[in-house]
Amino acid sequence: MPTKSLVSAIPAAPSAAALAHFEASFSYETDCWDVHDALAGGKQDFVLLDMRGTEKYAAGHVPGALDLAHRKIIGSKVAEFPDDTLFVVYCAGPHCNGAARAAVRLAQLGRPVKLMAGGITGWLDEGFALATAPAGDPHED
Repeated sequence: MPTKSLVSAIPAAPSAAALAHFEASFSYETDCWDVHDALAGGKQDFVLLDMRGTEKYAAGHVPGALDLAHRKIIGSKVAEFPDDTLFVVYCAGPHCNGAARAAVRLAQLGRPVKLMAGGITGWLDEGFALATAPAGDPHED
């Protein structure tokens, strides 16, 4: 009798539970393609935050993103945005947790937040271009 693979050794969730899980995930995450589509179509109804640090931001970031390290996400920094502003955060990629840390901070401040799955790695994998900013002036595209 063949043994089960590591994939099937733990049974899949019932379909109703899987549906609820995957539908809910869209409340927490977006992807690079959807962010790119919003930016390219002039429909940026969110604030995009780059969590990788000023030097990496200056070297190349998603166009329209702001450089704001998760440690600097405090009430006074986000107070300039209306309370219902959706923040979308990203970092280097799936191997980085800076975006998740930023999402926690924003949620603790009562702010709507989504993580851009794939981060800058996903952005580049999709073939999308980066913007650059001179070091010391991270908000200029």
